[in-house]
Amino acid sequence: MIAASAAQPGGAASVVSALVPLPVILPLLAAGLKLAIGVRLQRTQRVISTVVLATVLAVALILLINADSHGPQVMYAGGWSPPVGIVLVADRLSALMLVISSAVTLCVLLYSIGQGMADNDEATPLSVYHPSYLVLVAGVSDTFLAGDLFNLYVGFEIMLTASYVLLTLGGTVTRIRAGATYAIVSLLSSVLFLAAIAVVYAATGTVTMAQLAGRLDELPDGVRLMVQISLLTVFCIKAAVFPLAAWLPDSYPTAPAPVTAVFAGLLTKVGIYAILRTQTLLFPGDRLSDVLMILALLSLIVGILGAVAQSDLKRLLSFTLVSHIGYMVFGIALASRAGFAGAVFYVAHHITVQTTLFLVVGLVERRGVTTDLQRLGGIAKLSPALGLVFFIPAMNLAGVPPLSGFLGKFGLLRAGVEHGGALVYVLIAAGTLTSLLTLYALAKAWNLAFWRAAPPELYVVGIVLDTIETDDETPDESPSGSAPQPGPPGGEAANVQGLTGGAESATFGGRAITTGQPPAAMLAPTIGLVTFGLAFTVLAGPLSTLTDRVAGELTARTPYVAAVTGR
Repeated sequence: MIAASAAQPGGAASVVSALVPLPVILPLLAAGLKLAIGVRLQRTQRVISTVVLATVLAVALILLINADSHGPQVMYAGGWSPPVGIVLVADRLSALMLVISSAVTLCVLLYSIGQGMADNDEATPLSVYHPSYLVLVAGVSDTFLAGDLFNLYVGFEIMLTASYVLLTLGGTVTRIRAGATYAIVSLLSSVLFLAAIAVVYAATGTVTMAQLAGRLDELPDGVRLMVQISLLTVFCIKAAVFPLAAWLPDSYPTAPAPVTAVFAGLLTKVGIYAILRTQTLLFPGDRLSDVLMILALLSLIVGILGAVAQSDLKRLLSFTLVSHIGYMVFGIALASRAGFAGAVFYVAHHITVQTTLFLVVGLVERRGVTTDLQRLGGIAKLSPALGLVFFIPAMNLAGVPPLSGFLGKFGLLRAGVEHGGALVYVLIAAGTLTSLLTLYALAKAWNLAFWRAAPPELYVVGIVLDTIETDDETPDESPSGSAPQPGPPGGEAANVQGLTGGAESATFGGRAITTGQPPAAMLAPTIGLVTFGLAFTVLAGPLSTLTDRVAGELTARTPYVAAVTGR
């Protein structure tokens, strides 16, 4: 039985607060149902996944509207109040993150469904990918809604379990190696997180964040600083903040396009969310602001220099991801209302744009078989729609006016000017330089992959792979019930391998994919995300006003604490 109590005036119960756990419960129930169904009823399984994530998006919108109008929405599991029970809280910040993540995960799901249908893959994505994906969505939702540190830890572990399955989908050597690296790093951070939680509980007698907001202030400075550093280290690993980001460029690019997209767009932002939540609620002030600013500076510079040096499109975007995490950390380090507002705006923008770019890279890989920029070219002429859906989010990420990337960076830099200080001005200069170098790196990618003339082998490879797929559209049955990898007849594999210079063909679920024009079922969700990203520009005024209210609530702390504790 689930009991709910909402933070409404007078403490009256709210029907809306009963919706708070649904973004966690619904995906888990759907994942269990799909595992029970197995590889049967493929169309029904697609409908289940789509309806569930669409429902989660609708619930997230309702929670955001109510949290903005009436204050944080609180749910006590089983009616047990803190510190005994589990509490889920949807305030302005968590509800906004939930809306953005729900919209993005729905579009990525539709993209992956389209990819599975386009590749005639009826078993592997449905029996393995979809349940794991739904569990990942549940983990993301749990971290956003968690009202205590231990439940936040559980959310991270749910994500880790699903992430490892998704990273190693297909079972190739490179994916297993990358997945193992990711799992080891994540487990180390989890051990450190658990140790920090144990210290917090031993020192304060609770792990509920609303109660910790007061009790941590009463601890000796040394103990409080140790806890803060421990939690910050854990979340910096999750967020891929330099120098704790070495695992990311080698892990994300090996996964299938939908997996890479949702990982790059969401999972690092979960770490940023955790930093923002704990720094504002548990450790207000600027005790470690200089440390965070140095980390932001290193992330900005090292990440973008790594991106400029790359010749592979996936790795280039992975390094820009590390770099642009620095903007968000910079906003948090300012420890001001304007800084928090700028960080929240940039997180919302970056989730959408980064996810879109990795989905486009998946379509590029279908067209050219590789993401090596030296072997690509002419894609804008071969597929103008594909060129357009890359160009718009690329310019948005680079911060070209008047797109939301420019508005987000401008807000952060303006907050820095208001704050003042030598280190802040160094960061402002680094942020400006990073934006220019991002534009250079993405312009280089656009020129090589889309604008210059296509190499002849790009056409030949497309013909060869289309022939291979046509000759083997019906996979043999395998004992495991999953679709086996089809092998090309004769010497065609050698031809493909030679034309791509030894590059591995694009795959999903272990199957070779076809090339040619982007399938409409994959292009439509990508266009939807491009449109969603442009909406941040069109609605920049209302969104900026909302993020300012989010920052005000974070700075005050009292609305969150009063909603949970009733005081």
